[in-house]
Amino acid sequence: MAASTPGGLALFSGPDAPKEEDLYSCVHCGFCLQACPTYVETGLETESPRGRIALMKAVNEGRIGITPTVIRHWDLCIQCRACEVACPSGVPYGRLIEATMTQVARYRRPRLIPRLAAGLLLRRVLPSHRLLSMLVGGLRLYQRTGLRSLVRKSRVLHLVSAGLASLEASAPEVPRSKFKADGRVIQPAGERRTRVAVLSGCVMPLVNGPEMDAMTRVLARNGCEVVVPRAQVCCGALNSHVGDLDTARDLARRNVDAFQDAGVDAVVVASAGCGIRMKEYGDLLRDDAGYAERAEELSAIVKDVHEFLVELPFVPPTGRVEYRVTLQDSCHLSHAQRITEAPRAILRSIPGVEIAEMADSSRCCGAGGTYTITQREFSIRLLDNNMSAVDGTQADVLATANPGCYLQLQYGVERAGLDTRIRYITDLLDEAYAAE
Repeated sequence: MAASTPGGLALFSGPDAPKEEDLYSCVHCGFCLQACPTYVETGLETESPRGRIALMKAVNEGRIGITPTVIRHWDLCIQCRACEVACPSGVPYGRLIEATMTQVARYRRPRLIPRLAAGLLLRRVLPSHRLLSMLVGGLRLYQRTGLRSLVRKSRVLHLVSAGLASLEASAPEVPRSKFKADGRVIQPAGERRTRVAVLSGCVMPLVNGPEMDAMTRVLARNGCEVVVPRAQVCCGALNSHVGDLDTARDLARRNVDAFQDAGVDAVVVASAGCGIRMKEYGDLLRDDAGYAERAEELSAIVKDVHEFLVELPFVPPTGRVEYRVTLQDSCHLSHAQRITEAPRAILRSIPGVEIAEMADSSRCCGAGGTYTITQREFSIRLLDNNMSAVDGTQADVLATANPGCYLQLQYGVERAGLDTRIRYITDLLDEAYAAE
């Protein structure tokens, strides 16, 4: 049961409440302010990490309750974790906001249809590859049959909701080929150097199937025996962001079983958001007697694909590809995992690639998992700012490392009318290998 003060103020409670040692490690120095995209956009203290932590403390101390107004300030946080890099006190803001959202979930009062839809998507569809494949397959059918053209010409979605029309316009083109977690084992090219498992994930294998294939080719080219465990599921990141930690823990347990049974030296992840979620499984399952130790063991061998290739080390390609490339540092790679040099090292190794650094390359693009749906207007504001920076580089290719960013940036270049292609860094490396 949710806790409250004698006066009826809603308070934090339960095992997933924000921890006091985390809350009170913030000394309110303000270093986080200019790192926070929502503070930079609004200039409001309440839209900064420091301000949001102050609200958490006020709830924890019973001075205010978990009200719709307070929730709004927490909701506007995109959970990019840029503040963690800037913080001299090491405040674990990502853990604080995640815990806070578990509390918020108890006090939301959404309308019936949105509540049912969100619950169905997060608890039934995302964890089920079959159901998610059916949903994405429906989107592909909509795009290929001419129905999309009819809907857009009629402008019926604009009559329903401008936000809905915007979401439809930003929907990705669904490719014919999918990447399947089917238990396959891909043999290395030449002598085997290591055995790795690949996280397929939920959305990425359906909307970026060819790009996932490219990543496995790159791994095989570098002497990796690649396993794609059949029993793996969604990593649980999206559930964590919205405060559904029970589902996130269930998914984490299933992945611990799937990947530990694979007998591999590393688990390689192409999605930055999935990577940090899996690297923090140990913390997520810390109170689970049956899985805490196993989760820590798995987290210890999870590697972002760029991090893994550089540490291996990868074989520099000799094939030449002529691109001017700018790099968007995906938040959960650069801020949460602190990986910024490895992607650049790979790009520098490719003959013909010219790197054009863009201004504020680590500033969030506005994707943020479900943020682009729940905070649509602000998400687009952040996206448009990124596009101005991309335009200034005159790059042919905008490289990224996360599927949410990939989809958001694809919509951004279309919206801005830029002649810039969105590619994963491993796509470029695969192309260079093919040109040898």
